[in-house]
Amino acid sequence: MPYAQMSFKGQKVFVEVDESGSPLVEGGRAKMKYKLEDDREYRPAVANLVPLGSGAPLPLSPATRPSRSKAQQALAQESGEAIIAYTDGACSGNPGPAGLGVSLRFPDGRVVQRGEPLGQGTNNIAELSAILRALELAAPDGRDLVIHTDSTYAIGVLTAGWKAKANQELIARIKGALSAYGPGRVSFRKVAGHAGVPENELVDELARRASESQKVVE
Repeated sequence: MPYAQMSFKGQKVFVEVDESGSPLVEGGRAKMKYKLEDDREYRPAVANLVPLGSGAPLPLSPATRPSRSKAQQALAQESGEAIIAYTDGACSGNPGPAGLGVSLRFPDGRVVQRGEPLGQGTNNIAELSAILRALELAAPDGRDLVIHTDSTYAIGVLTAGWKAKANQELIARIKGALSAYGPGRVSFRKVAGHAGVPENELVDELARRASESQKVVE
């Protein structure tokens, strides 16, 4: 099985993951190493693990090839066959007036960009709602979907086994939408917020305008 680099109590570690990049969990605990070449394994609680960057699986050794689905996914992205999405949420007051922003670029060159109002909500609800909207707009049609988000929380509850005390119904809807795509078809990439990434700045602006106006922004 591949390993993904994560953070455990502030220290970088390697965690065994499945083809979707989620930790393999047994009894609420994952399999962890401090060094890939180390034979010693540890069993931390999943709640104590934080994904780093994209959370993309790393091979156990230089001689180990990535799994077939990951290799296919990387090839689709490099060849322009994947749908590339950026998502963001905005909220004034937390809770307060909320909105989402999404941008999708399809392999045929079509681009969909929009902001949508969400009424009263929290920042986490806005972030998750943006991801759900991207999944709905892309629609499972056999193509890979790469979702960029600056929300560590969203990546954690959707792919790293974090236990969610709130927003459980919304999270369940997203996981249901993810399952419709099939194993390995959707991946998440962590992007730094307010760091000058053009697409992320765009969806941030769309989300902010939608939250302030409570109207659809295109």
